[in-house]
Amino acid sequence: MRATDLLHLPFSRDLVEGGIAYAVRSLPHTYNRMGGSPYDRLRRIVAGVAVELAFRRHLTQNDIPFDVKGATPFTDPDRYDVSLGGHRCDVKSFLLTHREQISRVRRDPSLLLDAPALVPSDQDAADGHHDDDIYLFAFATGLNAASPRDLERARQAGQPIHLIHALPKTWANPQTWSPLGRLALKSETDAEMTIEIGGQTESREYVSEKIVLPPLTRVTASTAFFSVTSLHVESPPLGRIALHSPARGETYVIQPIDWGNIWVYGMDIFLTGWMSREEFRRRAYSILPGTRVFQYDETRVKNLAVNVRDLRPLGALLEKVKAWESKSPNGL
Repeated sequence: MRATDLLHLPFSRDLVEGGIAYAVRSLPHTYNRMGGSPYDRLRRIVAGVAVELAFRRHLTQNDIPFDVKGATPFTDPDRYDVSLGGHRCDVKSFLLTHREQISRVRRDPSLLLDAPALVPSDQDAADGHHDDDIYLFAFATGLNAASPRDLERARQAGQPIHLIHALPKTWANPQTWSPLGRLALKSETDAEMTIEIGGQTESREYVSEKIVLPPLTRVTASTAFFSVTSLHVESPPLGRIALHSPARGETYVIQPIDWGNIWVYGMDIFLTGWMSREEFRRRAYSILPGTRVFQYDETRVKNLAVNVRDLRPLGALLEKVKAWESKSPNGL
């Protein structure tokens, strides 16, 4: 494929909001294959879902038929959303956050052609895949405001933020599924604040509840939570926040520095190319953990890779899907 085959889509605010909604709900079941901070992982999920939503929007705007019956609930982290012509479409996206690299790509998107299109080996080998599945590869550019200094700059500039605290597995996905009791919150801040508790009920349905916390006052939630996955605040708390479960007899304390901003300040989305899973596996080379590649300072897992320039152009596939839908069912 060539640079003219790249599809350039806007990375709009509503896509980020959709990505955050998914990322927060998927917390109990997200596998952190990349290692590192849970907030780095959540920002990658936000960007990945934003790319998938942008792809679906592009299909809709161009009257390209697609199906979403393959989408699975938030309890399954390996869900897929789009089916093209009856073929599962697995979107693999990569978030670029280094300012210098973003500037270079925005000036010359053809740089993406020399990047490797990566599929983690364990994902490719997992059960439930078919040879005629479609791997579709995309790159997103966007900044984050992760450090306290960058977060304050974003706030001063009037940029949106989304601050959460991700609770540990013992709270987010406990081994024993039992009620936590009437959860209580208390803050050591001097000002009133609103906290949103996110978690699951007995049926494992995601639920959230907003609680207004006066200073130094204990307030009880009304929802019967069986797990708590995250807490969300509008602005950085200046004191500690305590969460108490009477059923556990346990109090969980969050320090002011223990909040992460998972907003992604998106710029561009580039849909590159595609390849069937069978062809990809046949043509791929291996990239070992610890390797520096275009999109990562260091890979954390073993990957299969095909260079982006060797993928098949996406535009031709989408025209094929259009024609396929208007005629009799044939393979892609």
